[in-house]
Amino acid sequence: MTSKLLRSFLAIAVLSVISAWAQTASTSAPAGASTPPSAAASVASAPVVTGTGTKLGTINIEQAVMGTNEGQRDFEVLRKKLEPKQNELKAQNDELESLQKQLQTQGDKLNEDARASLVKQIETKQKSFDRATQDAQEDFQNQQGEIGNKILTKMAPIIQKYVTDNGYGLLLDTSQPWPRGPVIVSGSAMDITQPIVEAYNAQSSVPAPAASSAAPKPVKPATSKPATPAASKPTAPASTPPKQ
Repeated sequence: MTSKLLRSFLAIAVLSVISAWAQTASTSAPAGASTPPSAAASVASAPVVTGTGTKLGTINIEQAVMGTNEGQRDFEVLRKKLEPKQNELKAQNDELESLQKQLQTQGDKLNEDARASLVKQIETKQKSFDRATQDAQEDFQNQQGEIGNKILTKMAPIIQKYVTDNGYGLLLDTSQPWPRGPVIVSGSAMDITQPIVEAYNAQSSVPAPAASSAAPKPVKPATSKPATPAASKPTAPASTPPKQ
C-alpha cells in the first residue's frame, strides 16, 4: 500500500507539471496566472486539468505512475535497496518485544535495581528505534517522491496530448477517495488511466517486467509498540502437598 504522503505528493506534482504544460499550450491563458497549489494543499482543494473539449474524464495518477514499466522497475529497485534497513529495524523491533516480554513475565521477580535497569534499557532502545524508523520513513518518502516526480514530468505532456486529442474538457484525479478527493462517483468508461500507462510505456524504452514478478509495493518500516511495563502479576500459590 502506498503511503498517504505519496498520494498527496503525486496529486500536487502532477497538477504543477500539467498546469505548466497547459498554460504553455493555451493561448487564452492570462499572463501572471496563479501558481499551482503548494505541497501543503489538500488533494480535494486542488484544481483540475482542463482541455478544450467537452468530455469529462478521470485518471488515477497514483496507479498511472506505479503502473508504468518504469515505475514498476524503479519502485522495485527502491524496495530492494531499502531491504537491509527494513531488516535492521525488524531486528531492533524483535529485541524490543523480547525485552518487553521479559519485563512482563519476570518484572515481579526482579529486585528494584534490576527492574529499573531493564525499564531504562527498554526506554533507551525504544527511543533509538523510533528515531531510526522516522529517519527510514523520511528517506523512503524522499526517494519515492523523486521517482514519482521524474515519471510525472515525462507523463504530463502525454496526459495533455491525450486530453486534447480525445476531446476532454475536464480531467479529475481519483487517487484519493472522496471526501479527501474531489470525485464522489466515477465510472470505468471515463477513466483514462490505462490508456495513459500504455502511451507512456510505448514512448519509453523500459521493457515490461517479467510476468512472474509481482507489482512492487513501497516498503513501510515496521513500528514497535511503546515500552509500557505491565503490572506485576500475583505469584501463584504453592500447590498443597499430598497427604501422607
